[in-house]
Amino acid sequence: MTGAIRIFHFMSLLLGAHMSIGGGLHTALERGAGIGCTAIQIFTKNSNRWRAKPLSDEDIRNYERAKAEARIDHVVTHASYLINLCSTNSKTAKLAQDAFVDELTRCEQLGIRSLIFHPGSHTGAGEDEGLRAIAAALDRAHEVTAGFKTESTLETTAGQGTNLGYRFEQLARIIDMVREPERVAVCMDTCHLFAAGYPIHTEEGWEETMNEAEKAFGLSRVIAFHVNDSKKGLGSKIDRHEHIGKGEIGLTAFRMLMNDNRFTAIPKILETEKEEDLKDDVVNMNVLRSLLAPA
Repeated sequence: MTGAIRIFHFMSLLLGAHMSIGGGLHTALERGAGIGCTAIQIFTKNSNRWRAKPLSDEDIRNYERAKAEARIDHVVTHASYLINLCSTNSKTAKLAQDAFVDELTRCEQLGIRSLIFHPGSHTGAGEDEGLRAIAAALDRAHEVTAGFKTESTLETTAGQGTNLGYRFEQLARIIDMVREPERVAVCMDTCHLFAAGYPIHTEEGWEETMNEAEKAFGLSRVIAFHVNDSKKGLGSKIDRHEHIGKGEIGLTAFRMLMNDNRFTAIPKILETEKEEDLKDDVVNMNVLRSLLAPA
C-alpha cells in the first residue's frame, strides 16, 4: 500500500524542465513526456529574435494534440530574453512592448496560463524609474490584451548589473503600481534567490525567505518555480545555473521546496544545462524526487 501511495505521489508531482521547440511547438511536449515530465516550460518562438511568424491553425492543432497525448497539463512559457520593459532606448522599448504583447497573444492562443519574464534592466535610469516603466509597460500590454487569461509572470532575478526584480519589494512595487494586479503572477528561481542574497540553503533561511515573500506580495501569487542550483555563492548577484546538489546551494533548499505543502500544486521547472539526450534532466528530476518525504 505504501508503494502505491508513493507512486501516486510521484504522478501528482508537477516536475519537469525547459524543453526545446526545435521541429515545432508540439515536439517539446513529446520530449517532455519521453523523460517523465509532468510539467514543462517552452519558448513559443525563437528567443533570440524580436518577431516571429504568427501561429497557424495547424501549429495550434499539433500542439493541442501533442499536449493531450503527453498528458502534460501544466505548460509555462518563458519570454524572449531580448525583452526589456524598462529600456531607456525608445526604439528598443517599442520593440520590447510589441514583442511582449505578441508573446501574451501566442500564450493565449495555446491556452498557456503563465508568461514568465525578467522584469527588466534600468540601464542607469535608476531603480525607481525602472520599476515605474515596467508597470507602465504592463498596463499598456494588458490594455491591448484585455480579457486574456494568460498571466504576466515576474521572475525573481539575481540582480546582476542593473537588472531589477532581485528583491521581493521590487516585485511588490510593480504589482502595486499596475492597474490590473490580478493579471500579474510571480515565478521564483532558486538560483536567482540565492545569488540575490536570500539564504534558502538552510531550513531557517528557507522559512525566512518564504515569510518575506508572503509579506511582500503573497505566496498565493507564485505560479511556478525554476529549480536550479547555483555555480556562485550567496549574494554573488551572478546568474549561473548548476545541476541540483552540485552547486553552492546544496540539497537542503530543494528538500524544503519539494516538501513545502504551500507549493504542492506549483510546477517546478529545471533550467540546467543538458545534452540532446536529456539525461541530465532525468538525473536532476530523480534527485529532486528522492528528496520527497514518504507520503
